[in-house]
Amino acid sequence: MRFGHGYGRWLGGMGFEGMGGGPRHGMRGGHQGRRRQFDGSELKLLLLALIAEGPRHGYDLIRDVEERTGGGYAPSPGVVYPTLTLLDEMGLIEEVKEEGARKRFAITEAGKTHLAENKEIVDALLDRLGMIGAREKSGDRAPIRRSVMGLMMAVREAVAGAHDNPDIAHDIAAILDEAAQKIERLER
Repeated sequence: MRFGHGYGRWLGGMGFEGMGGGPRHGMRGGHQGRRRQFDGSELKLLLLALIAEGPRHGYDLIRDVEERTGGGYAPSPGVVYPTLTLLDEMGLIEEVKEEGARKRFAITEAGKTHLAENKEIVDALLDRLGMIGAREKSGDRAPIRRSVMGLMMAVREAVAGAHDNPDIAHDIAAILDEAAQKIERLER
């Protein structure tokens, strides 16, 4: 038994996007299921808008996005830091000189002009962050996502380690069927 893309799409249809390998795949912070919410040009504008609120370093930006989405999304450092470098090379932000290893960036006049020229898009991106956060808050599925991921890993390990015992698959199916029946009987 292997949980592939079909299983991820099935779980995604239930509001558990990213569990198993469907359209929301990848790893971030040890949690499977985070996907890009913004394409490259959108992320550039979003980070620029956040920097316009006050000088920031990459980790601040990641944390801010994660907070605004209620934990529903956080861009990876592997996307944020190259985007900051690009914004700096474009002259839209500049490094704020200070002590320490972290580079903080502030918006430049060119960056302010760029934001003003793209105000409608920026407003829509900030609204999208808010919608992701509202969706996360409307139904805290984090404990369920954690449990389903744990279940998937346990099943995967049991099946992988049971090459010589074909009865394991039947035992696992019986346990899963019993759990499904109990869940179906829960009051809504």
